[in-house]
Amino acid sequence: MIALSLAEIATIVSGQTYDIPDPELEVTGPVVIDSRQVRPGSLFAAFVGARVDGHDYARGAVEAGAVAVLAARPVGVPAIVVADVERALGALARAVVERLGATLVALTGSAGKTSTKDLIAQLLQRIAPTVWPEGSLNNEIGLPLTALRADSGTRQLVLEMGARGIGHIRYLAELTPPRIGVVLNVGTAHIGEFGGREQIAQAKGELVEALPAAEEGGVAVLNADDPLVRAMASRTKARTVLFGEAEEADVRAENVRLNEAGQPSFTLRTPTGCSDVTLRLYGEHHVSNALAAAAVAQELGMPVDGIAQALSEAGQLSRWRMEVTERSDGVTVVNDAYNANPDSMRAALRALAAMGKGRRTWAVLGEMAELGGESLAEHDAIGRLVVRLNVSKLVAVGGQEAAWLDMGAKNEGSWGEESVHVSDTEAAIDLLRSQLRPGDVVLVKASRSVGLERIGQALLDGSGEGEVAAR
Repeated sequence: MIALSLAEIATIVSGQTYDIPDPELEVTGPVVIDSRQVRPGSLFAAFVGARVDGHDYARGAVEAGAVAVLAARPVGVPAIVVADVERALGALARAVVERLGATLVALTGSAGKTSTKDLIAQLLQRIAPTVWPEGSLNNEIGLPLTALRADSGTRQLVLEMGARGIGHIRYLAELTPPRIGVVLNVGTAHIGEFGGREQIAQAKGELVEALPAAEEGGVAVLNADDPLVRAMASRTKARTVLFGEAEEADVRAENVRLNEAGQPSFTLRTPTGCSDVTLRLYGEHHVSNALAAAAVAQELGMPVDGIAQALSEAGQLSRWRMEVTERSDGVTVVNDAYNANPDSMRAALRALAAMGKGRRTWAVLGEMAELGGESLAEHDAIGRLVVRLNVSKLVAVGGQEAAWLDMGAKNEGSWGEESVHVSDTEAAIDLLRSQLRPGDVVLVKASRSVGLERIGQALLDGSGEGEVAAR
C-alpha cells in the first residue's frame, strides 16, 4: 500500500480518530480484514459478520503490529471510527488508486473470471510490476482489498468484478476506474437473482459504460462469440477490441484442438501477426479466456510471440479450478469445486470427456446455486449432458438439486445405471474409495456452498498422489 498517515486516512474516509497518540503514524503494510493476516504497518478493518465480529479482534490486531483499526465503534486501541466500514474501505481504495498512476484493467463475466484474471496477470507481470486479486476477491470488500495492495511501484492493477444485481459493477468501477474493461460472457450464473440473461447483460455492461472515451485511452475488450457481450459495443465510448473464434474478431483463435490430456492448442492471430499456443490448462473453454488475456496484453504493448509464449507457460494460480492431480495409482482427480453454474458445469464436463478418452470417467456433481425458477431445468439438463458425453458415472451429491441431476441422467440413459444419488460428501467419498480403479478420471464440481472440494482432497489424502499437473 502507498504509505498514508492515520490523519490522512481519517480525512479520506471521513472518520474520527480514537486512542491515537500520533496521527502522523503511517500505514505501510496491507489492509486486512482477518487479524491473522496482520503484519507490522497494517491497517485492520473490523467487519461484523454473520458469526464473527471483527471488533472483538481489534486489540490482538494492534498487538500483532497493526498501526490502527478501521472500525464502526471505539475499540480501546488506536482506531479510525466511521459510519460504514465497507464504504470507508472503498473510499480509501479510490484515494490510493488515484495516486497510483497505474493502468487499471477490470474484467467481468458469468464464467471464467478468475481463470482469465490469472492469465492476464501472468502476461502483464512480464511487462511491468502488476498487482491482481488472490482467488476471487471481486465484491465490495474484496476489490478494495486488492487495490490497497498496490504500492508506488505498481504499474498495472488487474481487478475482477462480480455482480449480484444491477448497479454492483457500476459501484465497483467508481471505486477503481478502469482504463481497459473486459467482458467475457453472459451466462446463467445468478440467474435466479437477476431474473434473466438480459438483466445479467445489463449488469455486466456497466463495466464498459464506466470506461473512458477512446480518445482518453479507454478500451472495451468484448467476446465476439457471445451476442449479448458483442452488443455492449453500443454502450461504451471506449474503443472496442473483439476476441473470439469469429472471423471478425481482432484477436482470434484458429485451428483449435485438444491433446489427449484435454489441453488446448491453437494459432493466435492478432492485427500484428500470429503465433502458436499450447495451454497448460485443461478444457477448450480456456481458449476464450486466453484470447481475452491476449487482447489485453496486446493493448499494453506485448508482442504476439511474447503473448503466445507467456500463455503457453501460464498455469492455474487459484485453487479448486480445474486443479488436476495425478495419483500414484493412475487415478486423475480434477478438483473444480470452487464454484459452479450451468455454463461452467458444461465446460468442465466437456473437459472431462476430452481428458478421459479410453478411460473410465466420473462426474461428482452437486448443486448449482442461485438459479431460481430455472433450477430444475438446468440441473436436469446437466444430468442429461453427462450421459450424452459418455461419462461413465454421475455421482450426484446432496439434496433436491442433486436428485434433479440424477433424474436427468437416468431419463437420458438406457439402463438407469448411469447415475447414483448420495446424500452427502461422506457417502460420496465412501463410494468412490470403494469403486475407483487405476486410470480413472474424477471431476468434482458444485457451487462453493456445497463444499465438494472436501471430496477432491479426500481422494488425494494418503493416496501417495503425484504432482499437480496444472496450477
